[in-house]
Amino acid sequence: MLIREADAGDWPAIWPFFKAIVAAGETFTFPTDLDEDQGRDWWLLPAPDRTVVAVDGSGGVLGTAKMNRNHAGNASHIASASYMVDPAHAGRGVGRALCEYTMEWARSAGYRAMQFNAVVETNVRAVRLYRSLGFEVLGTLPEGFRHPAQGYVGLHIMHRAL
Repeated sequence: MLIREADAGDWPAIWPFFKAIVAAGETFTFPTDLDEDQGRDWWLLPAPDRTVVAVDGSGGVLGTAKMNRNHAGNASHIASASYMVDPAHAGRGVGRALCEYTMEWARSAGYRAMQFNAVVETNVRAVRLYRSLGFEVLGTLPEGFRHPAQGYVGLHIMHRAL
C-alpha cells in the first residue's frame, strides 16, 4: 500500500465510497445529502492542509484522509484529521496506515497534538483503532449525534500528544 497526495483525478474513485459513507449517516457529521461538488470541496483540502489517498499496487484507491489544523490563532498548534476507507477494503489495515501517516504529517509540520472533535461512540472500530494508537477520550457530548439506527448517541472528543 502506498499513501500519496490526492489530486482532483482521484475524486472519481473516492466519491462512490465517500457518498455511501456520508449518506449512511452513521459516522460523519456531514449532511447526508451532500452532493458531489460539496463533497469534493469539503474533502480535497488546499495547502497548507492536505488530503491523501491510500492506493494498492495497481493504483486503486483503498481509502483517504484529510489533515488540517483543528483551530486557528493561538490554538493552531493542534492538528485534526478525518478518514474514510472504502468498505470493500475494510479490516485490511488501511485505516491504521492512514492514521499513522496523518500523525507523522502532524509531527513533521510542528503540531503538538491531534484532536478529533466528533468520533461517534458507536463507531467502535474507529474508537478501538484510535485508542490503540494512543488517543484518549477527553470527554463525550451526550446525545451529540443522531444515529439512524441507534438514536441519539455520544460524540467523543479524542486527543493524543505528538
